[in-house]
Amino acid sequence: MSKYLNLGLIGAVAASLGAAPALADGYGLGRAATADEIAAWDLDVMPDGTGLPEGSGSVSDGEDLFVEHCAVCHGDFAEGVGNWPALAGGEGSLADEDPVKTVGSYWPYLSTAWDYVHRSMPYGNAQILSADETYAIVAYILYSNYIVEDDFVLTKDNFLDVEMPNADGFIVDDRETAEAHFWDAEPCTENCKDEVEITMRATVLDVTPQDDAEEAIADQAAAEEPAAEEAETQQAALDPELVAEGEKVFRKCQACHQVGEGAKNRVGPQLNGIVGASVGRIEDFRYSKPMAELGESGEVWTEDNLAAFLAKPRDFLKGTKMSFAGLRKEEDQAAVIEYLKSFEE
Repeated sequence: MSKYLNLGLIGAVAASLGAAPALADGYGLGRAATADEIAAWDLDVMPDGTGLPEGSGSVSDGEDLFVEHCAVCHGDFAEGVGNWPALAGGEGSLADEDPVKTVGSYWPYLSTAWDYVHRSMPYGNAQILSADETYAIVAYILYSNYIVEDDFVLTKDNFLDVEMPNADGFIVDDRETAEAHFWDAEPCTENCKDEVEITMRATVLDVTPQDDAEEAIADQAAAEEPAAEEAETQQAALDPELVAEGEKVFRKCQACHQVGEGAKNRVGPQLNGIVGASVGRIEDFRYSKPMAELGESGEVWTEDNLAAFLAKPRDFLKGTKMSFAGLRKEEDQAAVIEYLKSFEE
């Protein structure tokens, strides 16, 4: 509900109550709303900071609050779960055919995020968050979008100092006049183009079979045969029961990480070949600063390091983006590691 609708509704109610003393006297109903009562309804926060209450919240506190109140719908890293929207990511996607609109990629005003969280979240239990808790959650959302660092504390005083990436991405909607020629022209129903031009062929997408396809497949199979034998040897050295158990436990990780053929980076990096690999090894993934520094120091994901990280990520590496609480049982840690060992680079 917009501020104008809120105030209009309140004003109408107040006017009807205050302007009809005869009704109040005659029926004992109603009174004029007080200034404090009206203020309690007027919760809007405007782009210039008007309406912001006193308070503050850190990224660190916001991470815990986000996991508690928000992650069930928006994911531990604000990446979105199922059909619930992502709040982070989408950088540079607004010009795409299917843009990802998040707080970082799309929203021009930080006040929109603060106001919405404070008045409408958590879903189904709105307005339970204090001002400090709201500041903290918004700080964590900013951190998830790489807008602030992990030691940032959001307050009323520095609120307007935060630079939103898409602050200049909105313009006045003048389509009614600027694009009038589209709406007023007669629609074309035939011979709308002078010629049809082919701009892309299926061969570019590598989906069109070639004449020598059978020979190419045979050559590929011959090249892969030694690798397949090596993979079979490695698989034989694994404990199949532990691998199967690890696959079940890994379901807790699948929202952020992929393994296997075609695995891609998601909120977290793909984990093929992780056991024994250098920390922060994937070049096109944006690791947290502490994780990147750990990799630069030459640290390796040994089984011991993986077990410690899986047990409690934030104890193993302060400042990690991985907010998953961890696997408390040693047998679960061992199972996941065995499962990861079954996937090569």
